[in-house]
Amino acid sequence: MTDEELRARVRRLEDVHEIGQLRARYCQYLDDGRWDELAELFTEDGAFVGLSTARGRPELRTFFAGLQEGALTAWWHFSANETVTVEGDTAYGETWLYQPCVVDGRPHVAAGRYADRIARRPDGRWLFEERRVTFFFWVPMEQGWAPGRMGWAPAAAAIDPNYAARAHPE
Repeated sequence: MTDEELRARVRRLEDVHEIGQLRARYCQYLDDGRWDELAELFTEDGAFVGLSTARGRPELRTFFAGLQEGALTAWWHFSANETVTVEGDTAYGETWLYQPCVVDGRPHVAAGRYADRIARRPDGRWLFEERRVTFFFWVPMEQGWAPGRMGWAPAAAAIDPNYAARAHPE
């Protein structure tokens, strides 16, 4: 292996690690209500797409902070099964999501996936260009879950297309 090949491999490992840290910070900042820091994880014109679409840091701050002003009052994001492909200064991949939460004072459980498009900025930081969420299900705990079952209307707008066809009625 040449020095150049070794440097490229180390750079890729560092990139994959930093992207994993970006995804972890997203969940932590979202769960902790750290709206300014959360918005800074996106490029200046970055977007969150799913429950709604928010584009640009000011709109992202407002959108994320506004989530807790309605029926959705608490949540905890757990992510796993991350994939990432790095091509130069661009990366993309998916992360599975498990999310216990509280809607209208009732415990709910949701699961889905994030599809990410991530860019390396000139200063070397990796930031989300777009983070898109879709849900496999989102239901009150006592109702039980099943593919495509949606017990919270905003989540139904972001149903994962692979699960929509298998949806179970409420």
